[in-house]
Amino acid sequence: MSWADGPLLGFDTETTGVDVARDRIVTAAVVLRDAAGTSVRTWLLDPGVEIPAAATAIHGITTAHARAHGASPVIALEEIAHALTSALATGTPVVAFNAAFDLSLLDAELRRHGLRSLVDRLGAAVSPVIDPLVLDRSEARFRRGKRTLADLCGVYRVPDTGHLHTADVDVVATLDVLAAIADAYPQLRELTPAALHAYQVAAHRAWAQEFNAWRATRGLTGPGAELAWPGREVDPSPGVISREAALPSRP
Repeated sequence: MSWADGPLLGFDTETTGVDVARDRIVTAAVVLRDAAGTSVRTWLLDPGVEIPAAATAIHGITTAHARAHGASPVIALEEIAHALTSALATGTPVVAFNAAFDLSLLDAELRRHGLRSLVDRLGAAVSPVIDPLVLDRSEARFRRGKRTLADLCGVYRVPDTGHLHTADVDVVATLDVLAAIADAYPQLRELTPAALHAYQVAAHRAWAQEFNAWRATRGLTGPGAELAWPGREVDPSPGVISREAALPSRP
């Protein structure tokens, strides 16, 4: 029995922006996929701040809608954290595309609202986590082009519903991409969840170091890619590490 056969708990957020320290969660979804099928749970939050027009253009949630229909962040964040840590505590992997963004942002939000972090709840590191982005970069290292979720849906022939950037749709697509990666690289299926997690820690670090070195040769400034995966300590105040910092591919 492989981890690829489940159960797996997918996770995604849509946010006010791409700064993990400053921005807020607007919607979130967890999707449990196991032998019984797929079950979805979603949240709409009132983030307590204006949702920029650029963010609304991506996920479709306006400030007025979130204020009128969104849950209190304290309640929703507690429920989201409980869902993730309950799965992790039983050994069920959490699957997230560009996991470092969503998990770091979630932890910053938890601290912002005086709630316990994921590590505090688990009493251990957040593991096992599976990130199709990290696996694709590692296993298809020399494939050129972008590696957004939409791009990988094309690469791995996962049907595009046309509704990506809706949290629950993104999670289902992420789980489908992961299944295709597991089929394409069967050696990954043979690893235990703990071993796969450790493999991704090393793979992400190697990619980030190479990516940052490439930036330096071109005189690019800024923070570059974080070396830590799947999360890092984030002070919930203005910061600069973004979702986009983890997404570029070398030309």
